[in-house]
Amino acid sequence: MTSLSLIEAARSRFPAEVRRTPLLSSPFIDEIAGRRVLVKAECLQHTGSFKFRGAWSAISALPEMQRASGVLAFSSGNHAQGVAAAAAMHGVPAVIIMPADAPALKIANTRAYGAEVVLYDRGGNRSREEIGLEIATARNLTLVHPFDDPQVIAGQGTVGLEIAEQVAELGLTTADVIVNCSGGGLTSGIALALEAKAPGLRVRTAEPEGFDDAARSVASGNRERNLKLTGSICDAILSPELGQNTFPVIKRLCGPGLVVSDDEALSAMAEAFTRLKLVLEPGGAASLAAALYRADEIEGETVIVVASGGNTDAAMFNRALAKAV
Repeated sequence: MTSLSLIEAARSRFPAEVRRTPLLSSPFIDEIAGRRVLVKAECLQHTGSFKFRGAWSAISALPEMQRASGVLAFSSGNHAQGVAAAAAMHGVPAVIIMPADAPALKIANTRAYGAEVVLYDRGGNRSREEIGLEIATARNLTLVHPFDDPQVIAGQGTVGLEIAEQVAELGLTTADVIVNCSGGGLTSGIALALEAKAPGLRVRTAEPEGFDDAARSVASGNRERNLKLTGSICDAILSPELGQNTFPVIKRLCGPGLVVSDDEALSAMAEAFTRLKLVLEPGGAASLAAALYRADEIEGETVIVVASGGNTDAAMFNRALAKAV
């Protein structure tokens, strides 16, 4: 299981390319939210999202002989790019299973990093897990799971280490930390790091309407599953359920989940660009949308949001910018 020592060890293996992303703020965003909002800009991370952290952590932790055989991942885009880039930097082959309806930019970027991309029908008869297992077995590849691998969780947990250090520099001891949640790797990693390093900070999940399995799981105490796999523009955070490793951490450490609409995610993208000059994708902006448009569900004078990714295409970004007019 992931622990603080595993998270700290993951950070010790990071190359210079893994950035310590900033905490940004804007008085205009504060005014909308009715409180101070600090934005952890993981959209500025290598490959455009936090996923590079977990990918590097997992690949760098593999024994050299196993790593040399290559890796496999399945992802709608951000984990795909993170694994492809980390594998290329390690000089090992990577095969990525991606849904055919993933944003074209994410598919193109994954290929540009040097990975072999295998597309599948998200609503078809064969799951990505089945396809991936078949290919991994045939080619002797090691699976780098998008969220339920202890080393992946450890890599994502380094975001929490940075948040703890940054709030200490600001003299901040209490706040809600809103994290975009899919399978829960980022959420659980941050929660574990903050439990040890900044216990006054409470993690809460942000999800799109209709895909709020994490919020329902926290409320019920059981691992809930979404009834559908498609239907939101927040493609980066549409996993059907929390992982077996991530759910117990989220159940124990996280507060009530927050749920936003696709339209609110687009509006948050517009505000992030207009006020902070950040480019976010819809799934990366759900946390900011929760801070801006669910203010009555948040307590305290300050809220921290993790802007988890910025890999959006021109058409989606233009839809968001229309909200600023």
